Amino acid sequence: MFRRKQALSSQQYDAETYKPVVKCSICNGEQVAGFKNLHTGKFEEIMLVRSEADLQEFKERYGITEITKEY
Repeated sequence: MFRRKQALSSQQYDAETYKPVVKCSICNGEQVAGFKNLHTGKFEEIMLVRSEADLQEFKERYGITEITKEY
């Protein structure tokens, strides 16, 4: 019932199909890191970001240097 979501294809993503994004809630400030499909616009949640260390871990895990925020 409650389990972790599986990461996209063993710690890699297709840069031509997916864009790394942090979705931020305006109401409560919750942040979720994941990938947005450039063709369909669907967002795939990967992990909850509670601190800068969580965001840094997400970047290191997938080899990301730049990430955008969406509200």
